[in-house]
Amino acid sequence: MATLQELLGSPDAAGVWNLDSDRSTITFRAKSMWGLMPVNGTFNEFSGDGQVTGGGEVTGGGAVFGRVDIRADSLRTGIKMRDRHLRSADFFDVEKFPDISIVVTAAEPSGEEGARLRASVTVKGTTLPIELPATVRVLDDGAARVTTQATVDRSQFDVGGNLLGMVTKPVTISCDLVFTRATN
Repeated sequence: MATLQELLGSPDAAGVWNLDSDRSTITFRAKSMWGLMPVNGTFNEFSGDGQVTGGGEVTGGGAVFGRVDIRADSLRTGIKMRDRHLRSADFFDVEKFPDISIVVTAAEPSGEEGARLRASVTVKGTTLPIELPATVRVLDDGAARVTTQATVDRSQFDVGGNLLGMVTKPVTISCDLVFTRATN
């Protein structure tokens, strides 16, 4: 298994990497009932890709960049009525804003498997910058697994629906994404 720095410094790693959605997960966790009850969910439809430029230009020049697009209407919490409400204009308004996007513009190694990803997140037409701490592992089959977690304030993205303060503002998003090298 190669380290992140070896992957980014290898000319063989340069090129396009495609997200393997069958091997990846995107989940969220929020609290409702005034913070007493966790609400866990998944997004089941997403796609993406990334690019690594060669030669080890890891910092400054944007040697790593990519995009993940999440279908907002693919969220599932296990309760159909709640899922419909989360998809409504009260929360994600999936009719008007069908996608949630994460765009990574650069990566900086942090330790052997760690990285800090500079990114922007777009939800309901609002785009905000975010730094994502990530772990990157090169798997035995040559794929790269990127794992990250961030807590965001949903109100900054105009994701409302907070009747009587029942749903807390912080939402934790966790991504376990596997990218495979595109073949020419």
